[in-house]
Amino acid sequence: MKHILLSAPVLCLAFLAILFLQSGLDKVFNYKGNKEWLSGHFANSPLKNMTGLMIPLITLLETASGVFCAAGIYFIIFENSTQVGLIGAQLSTLSILALFFGQRVAQDYAGAATLTSYFIICIMTIYLLWPQVY
Repeated sequence: MKHILLSAPVLCLAFLAILFLQSGLDKVFNYKGNKEWLSGHFANSPLKNMTGLMIPLITLLETASGVFCAAGIYFIIFENSTQVGLIGAQLSTLSILALFFGQRVAQDYAGAATLTSYFIICIMTIYLLWPQVY
């Protein structure tokens, strides 16, 4: 079992679980601060009137990503199944794409560029889990 704990899929899922659980929960517990930041960030973009809708949606997507990634670790270790982890990696990829879209629309090109490494990790995690499911 020890080799499973250190396998690439488990480590990738742990990374994504930490990333998205922290980010999602931060939006829950610091809603006001996140709303203020997003309102300022999108003030000069076509999304300026949508921040009230965007925060709950991205919070739900990020939190679900983190939960599925964390649960995926359990299922790999104890149930020898990668399906839950794969769902977590796919939701994580959608989360990054949503964030990337927002950064590009807000013309925050540096912010969008920083998401590239997370996107690569998401795609790599999907790739590592995919063959074991199908």
